[in-house]
Amino acid sequence: MAMSWIWTGMVAASILFSVVGGCTREVSAAALEGAAAGITLSLSLAGTLCLWSALVKVMERGGLSRALSRLLSPLLRRLYPESSRDAAAMEAIAANVSANLLGLGNAATPLGIAAVRRMQARAGGETASDEMCRFIVMNTASIQLLPTTVAAVRAAAGAGAPFDILPAVWVTSVCSVAAGLCAAYALGRVWRDRP
Repeated sequence: MAMSWIWTGMVAASILFSVVGGCTREVSAAALEGAAAGITLSLSLAGTLCLWSALVKVMERGGLSRALSRLLSPLLRRLYPESSRDAAAMEAIAANVSANLLGLGNAATPLGIAAVRRMQARAGGETASDEMCRFIVMNTASIQLLPTTVAAVRAAAGAGAPFDILPAVWVTSVCSVAAGLCAAYALGRVWRDRP
């Protein structure tokens, strides 16, 4: 709700300043040009997102997701000891991590929602558990081995080598996940120790 008010305020301020500044024609042309660029970008990304989302489904049906879940299970059990008792929750968490590793944030979102629902059902109550907070932090920061969405945006924008950002993405995503998990553990401990 707050975001709709913010966007409405920004649009209203833009229109007001264009009228006061006498440049309504330029603002109208820029708005139409931006809308056209947005549609072009959305259509160019649709193919890439469909391809990688289909790849996630193939991985799921071929059993690769389950194998990846087994591969990731030692690490995930340490991060989510309570949820590791629920096989469905761990499979959803592993599938979410797998999708994020492939840079498929859009495909990872429904898997993350399914994982959080399983974790919430197990924990009960209305408050997010420490494990849920850690999962949300890890999902948001996400280590990406193949940043496919970013590469698709770069390719659509005309980049000659859209995957030349891989080393920077690897370093920054590992650092962001490490910082986020450290903060989640520290804040969980501080919050738990409060009277």
